Amino acid sequence: MNPTIKDVAQKANVSIATVSRVLHNLGGYSDITKQKVDQTIKELKYQPNAIARGLINKRTQTIGVLFPDVSSAFSSDLLHGIDEYLHNHNYSVVVCNTDQDGKRTLKYLQLLREKQVDGILFSSEVLKEEYYDLLEDMRVPVVLISSQTDFPNVPYVKVDDFQAAYDAVDYLVSKGHRRIAMISGTKGDPIAGTPRVEGYRKALEAHGIAFNSSYLTYGDFMYESGSRAMKSILKKAPEVTAVFAASDEMAIGALSTATQHGLNVPEDISIMGYDDLRLARMVNPPLTTVRQPLHDIGMIASEKLINMIESGEIAQSQICVHSIVERQTVRTIT
Repeated sequence: MNPTIKDVAQKANVSIATVSRVLHNLGGYSDITKQKVDQTIKELKYQPNAIARGLINKRTQTIGVLFPDVSSAFSSDLLHGIDEYLHNHNYSVVVCNTDQDGKRTLKYLQLLREKQVDGILFSSEVLKEEYYDLLEDMRVPVVLISSQTDFPNVPYVKVDDFQAAYDAVDYLVSKGHRRIAMISGTKGDPIAGTPRVEGYRKALEAHGIAFNSSYLTYGDFMYESGSRAMKSILKKAPEVTAVFAASDEMAIGALSTATQHGLNVPEDISIMGYDDLRLARMVNPPLTTVRQPLHDIGMIASEKLINMIESGEIAQSQICVHSIVERQTVRTIT
């Protein structure tokens, strides 16, 4: 017969309430008591009943996480931070792949509603009105990651995409580049597409460099689109000395295409990314990029969500600090 919480309490010589508080990290007991309860749990091989806990505190200890592309390196780096924080706070994660155009989003929100998740982390996608209405009906807190909205009571955690792109171009200009192309993300994307293009154009303008429409191409943040966009740039604008890509995956795709065309990076052409994925350190040469602290963003968003679940109060949105990471794909022109 499996041991119960009552068995743990009796053997540890504490109350059932104290065992419950230790299990839920609620405090109100000494370190010695916690050690005694933890040791007893190990000795008895006690496994808390998640269903029973849920009936008591009206929670399932599960969080829904929605990504447009779970397989992307961007999502992977974010998920590491999310899972680390939630695991350390006794929450499980249900990950949903909503697809690039969000066609599965409503379906997965309904699924998460049925699973009675305690909260939702909504990543890298526009929070449409139909999604917001459903979330309001679900009455669970939600935090946006790498996204933003004007809907009330929906905090977000992200970097300033306009400023980060501006700083990337400013960095390239400081290295002597003036013929700078850009591989943008999805055209018209209000979250990570348009703001980064605006940052690119504003930085050029600030340095007295005229915008050249043939220098701007669009991808979808993925490797293959970066490769295709680079082919277009080399064909239409071979005079370009530097390329700024709005994601590391596209930058790595551009790097591969440049190499296939017999170009040396950075001697013949400089390439700069955006994200600072782990992949950026692995390619040859290692990628110079704009770092957004994805692991930290995942942890911060998770912390805000848990605080909302436990306190019932709306968290404050947060803009995280970005930075330029210099590696080996940008050369100085003298």
